[in-house]
Amino acid sequence: MTKQLTYPFSETAIRALRVGERVSVSGRVFTGRDRLHKYLAEGGASPVALRDGAIYHCGPVTVPQEGGGWRVAAAGPTTSIREEPYMAAVIAAHGVRVIIGKGGMGANTAAACREHGCVYLQTAGGCAALLAQRIRRVEGVHFLNEFGAAEALWVFEADNLEAVVGIDTEGRSLFDIVRGESQAKLQQLLS
Repeated sequence: MTKQLTYPFSETAIRALRVGERVSVSGRVFTGRDRLHKYLAEGGASPVALRDGAIYHCGPVTVPQEGGGWRVAAAGPTTSIREEPYMAAVIAAHGVRVIIGKGGMGANTAAACREHGCVYLQTAGGCAALLAQRIRRVEGVHFLNEFGAAEALWVFEADNLEAVVGIDTEGRSLFDIVRGESQAKLQQLLS
């Protein structure tokens, strides 16, 4: 069964999620990559309230201008571990409840998820055009001139963006679980 999450994401709904559960995210989603995370972690002010929101480690993002607005043509996840040096500080300072990306995150992020009531959601890599179909519209963009299109803070309206809970609010990591089970299976096969 897929659990539905709708922005703003309540702490109660987020704390009820468990590693491995399927979720569907709808509503406002903010994109962020390396430059934004570094800026926010170093105390930079966000132009939008991130509290109870989702940061999508999205990129490369392709958002051409069209008809006086923007159209999302590609919106696939980027490798989240790149944000590990900054993510815990961003969660703590900005009240982020949901992180979306690929490939997992580290111990500092898992600890921040546990302490502040945040989850890391894993979505499918290599599906940028398909995932873009889940973005209904662009509400706005910030830091476009300063950071460039790929690193800007895009504000998307998502509709049923599917993912799996990779790190829950108890700090459990699906990636650590799979790694441990794989190592145990390997040892069993080798003995």
